[in-house]
Amino acid sequence: MHPLNFLLVVLLIFVPALSSAQSTVLKLTGNVQTSGKPVSGATVTLVTAEQTIVASGETNREGHYQIEGITPGSYSVTVSAQGFSPRRLEWRSASGSTLNISLSLAPIREQVTVTADPGRVEGVNSVLQEVNVISADDIGMRATAVTAQVAAEEPGLFLQRTSPTIGAVYVRGLTGNKVNTFIDGVRYSNSAARGGINTFFNLIDPGVLESVEVLRGPNSAQYGSDALGGSVQLLTKSPLLLETPAWHSSLRVIGNSADASFGSNTTISYGTRHFGIVGALDAHRMNGIRPGGGVDSHSAFTRYFGLPSDRFIDGRLPDTAFTQYGGMLRANWMVAENTQLAVTYMRGQQDGGRRYDQTLGGDGNLVADLRNLMTDFLYVRLDRQKLGWFNSANVTYSYNSQREERVNQGGNGNKNAAINHEPERTTVNGIRAHLDKQWAGNDLLLGADYYHERVDAPSFGFNPVTNVSTVRRGRVPDNALYRQGGIFLQDSYDLLQQRLRFVGSVRYSSASYRAKASDSPLVDGVPLWPNDSLRAADVSFRAGVVGSPTHFLTLSFGAARGFRAPHITDLGTLGLTGSGFEIAAADVAGMGGTIGNSAASTAVSTGTAVSQVKPETSMEYDWSLRFRSKPVDATVSFFINNINDNITKQALILPTGAVGEALGGNTITSQNANGVVFVAASPSPVLVRANYDDARLWGIEHRGDIRINSRVTVGTVLSYVHAKDLRTGLAPNIEGGTPPLNGYLKIRYAGGNGRWWIEPYMFAAARQDRLSSLDLEDRRTGATRSRSNIQNFFRNGATVRGHVGPGTDGIFGNADDILLTSNETLLQIQNRVLGVGVNSAPLYTAVPGYATFNIRGGMRLGEKQRLTADFSNLGDKNYRGISWGVDAPGRSLTLQWAVNF
Repeated sequence: MHPLNFLLVVLLIFVPALSSAQSTVLKLTGNVQTSGKPVSGATVTLVTAEQTIVASGETNREGHYQIEGITPGSYSVTVSAQGFSPRRLEWRSASGSTLNISLSLAPIREQVTVTADPGRVEGVNSVLQEVNVISADDIGMRATAVTAQVAAEEPGLFLQRTSPTIGAVYVRGLTGNKVNTFIDGVRYSNSAARGGINTFFNLIDPGVLESVEVLRGPNSAQYGSDALGGSVQLLTKSPLLLETPAWHSSLRVIGNSADASFGSNTTISYGTRHFGIVGALDAHRMNGIRPGGGVDSHSAFTRYFGLPSDRFIDGRLPDTAFTQYGGMLRANWMVAENTQLAVTYMRGQQDGGRRYDQTLGGDGNLVADLRNLMTDFLYVRLDRQKLGWFNSANVTYSYNSQREERVNQGGNGNKNAAINHEPERTTVNGIRAHLDKQWAGNDLLLGADYYHERVDAPSFGFNPVTNVSTVRRGRVPDNALYRQGGIFLQDSYDLLQQRLRFVGSVRYSSASYRAKASDSPLVDGVPLWPNDSLRAADVSFRAGVVGSPTHFLTLSFGAARGFRAPHITDLGTLGLTGSGFEIAAADVAGMGGTIGNSAASTAVSTGTAVSQVKPETSMEYDWSLRFRSKPVDATVSFFINNINDNITKQALILPTGAVGEALGGNTITSQNANGVVFVAASPSPVLVRANYDDARLWGIEHRGDIRINSRVTVGTVLSYVHAKDLRTGLAPNIEGGTPPLNGYLKIRYAGGNGRWWIEPYMFAAARQDRLSSLDLEDRRTGATRSRSNIQNFFRNGATVRGHVGPGTDGIFGNADDILLTSNETLLQIQNRVLGVGVNSAPLYTAVPGYATFNIRGGMRLGEKQRLTADFSNLGDKNYRGISWGVDAPGRSLTLQWAVNF
């Protein structure tokens, strides 16, 4: 059955059943305290796995609360009180009607997940797969500049940061379009997503998030295509449903010295017994990053001239400032008993952002703007807690619009080069539904989803010499259509109650792509792109067992098959990307193109003709051991993930004599003896995507907390991933590269009866010398440069910026021009940087290891206010992660003040 037809059937069943018989009514009671003392005025909220508010209550003077009218099932209990860190716990109707809760000033690691098994609330120690659950406090502490920073201090995760604005999360060594993103269970990723970054991830402001959950390992069975590495789940703030109508509000103000940034988040909510609404407004300004030591390791001056950046620019990096603002409005309405309607709208926007790695942070270009970067995200959800035979049912409609305009000028700073404008808007309409049934030890979930996506991508080039604009081929074909969806079934069965559980899920997924030449403007009577299409379908699954031989030990083993259908980006990309200039397979048709054996300029032809890519699949096996006692809470996991038909970027090989030919409107400027071709937009070879190899990633992850006494806790985190091409044993050409071995050591001390805490912590990463040919060419990592690149920057970017003089003859553009800083000619620089007779070489052949030492803490100011401070990178270490387009901030102080009203 087609997913859309399935959903229509669900709706026909769902709507008439709103008046069905009522279920058993339960209640939940308990006490909230801190250090043995009652906490009055605390809000206790019962939430389903789909983030639907069931009911809320407040504690009295004795710290006692009571919530009534609960339908049997599993729930998340969220507790918040002025001056304390919020907590989230698991509660099941079968586990009793009493739940006592302790609060603390210091953030407490979350122990509940609502996304590992969709439709079910679980403790993190009892789920099949490993999941990171990141609390609102941790989000606020880590995400001081962008939301992707939530990946810090988490096993199996790593931050990817292409520019100050754009970033993503590595999950088990994979990122970009191999990790999908959901908001409150609704798909946020789309088919226009790039391979190694997530352009719109950071537009979801951290201030609107209640928590973030990251599922580690393939999750295609639960969350569809693209989850080869895992899935990032963003959970937003929920309104309250209160017996006594009341307003609640909060304000958070933040400032950071390393990027001279400041910002604030304001949240206001109102709740009654049947209606609740919450609104959040966010604004943030970053004023330029000061990296460690005030030096940019990948500066164009360092890359092309071999000189430190501080001889040309001051400590703060140009083109790294931007402004971000947005907000969220969410309302829940109790339509009928056990039936709720939820509406959520989110808006995010970034202004003034630039791709610093394409300007002075790498290529030396003059223009690399990120304009009109914004997202509009809406969903409407109908949730029923009792629907005939089923325990619950859920239907969600979503609208997702993501917009950007890339404005680029190439030529390593050529002021006369065309300025290309690539506005792009991807609009997605989706629908998702599921039914849940619990009986005889089973928790069964049946569901389906369907997403209809269309990309508007007109493009034009502006000639700064003639002031003439011309139509051009955009990054992807204008009006390209992409459709994807699937049907899934999930079951959790207790083989031995509280001792052994089987979890299994299976999904049928399908996707289709279409681009039409008739949608293209005609240039010289010829369309800019041909007709192109693809259909793909596959079955994915996850299955395994979770066992608890004792109450403090849990063992799990699972196997999962992932599936990723090629995106519009895989199928139709043409233009400048983070790895260089790409060409789509359809645009090379008839040119005799073949795939190179690497992404480097030294690549030789494999003899395999360029053709359209097909889906990627993966097979992962993972084992986990979790130990939890009063003084120790620790996990160790091991995984092996085999990726088949890996879509990689390889150098394009063309027959001899290709110079002067056009690739999608871009002229080939040079070609080497092996047939590798180049265009002016990038110093790296022209790349084409192909299912070139199979890859294997394996790794070890650890997290542990040891409670020394009532005041001191020691925490450790360790992550290691090893990736290899199964054919060569070398690092595979997976975009983004592989993060290094890294880990954290933290020691927390809480004093003053819980009114303050302090935590020294250290972060260390090993040297990563397993770089692929794609990594070495990438301006963000290896930053390969050639004699022609050095000449281009010398004649263009450096000259325009006033760093090159005309020499003794007083005329620019000849052999006696000199670099004013070193009094060297172009030939002298080329020989010094590359060596006599050497044509090209990377700036770095490895990502250096590093360690940072830091200290943070927090305290309560009265009953309603909290102040936190984080002194980070105390040694002012200069470092960056793999595929970062900007170095990490140097020594800095972050201050945050929060108040509840």
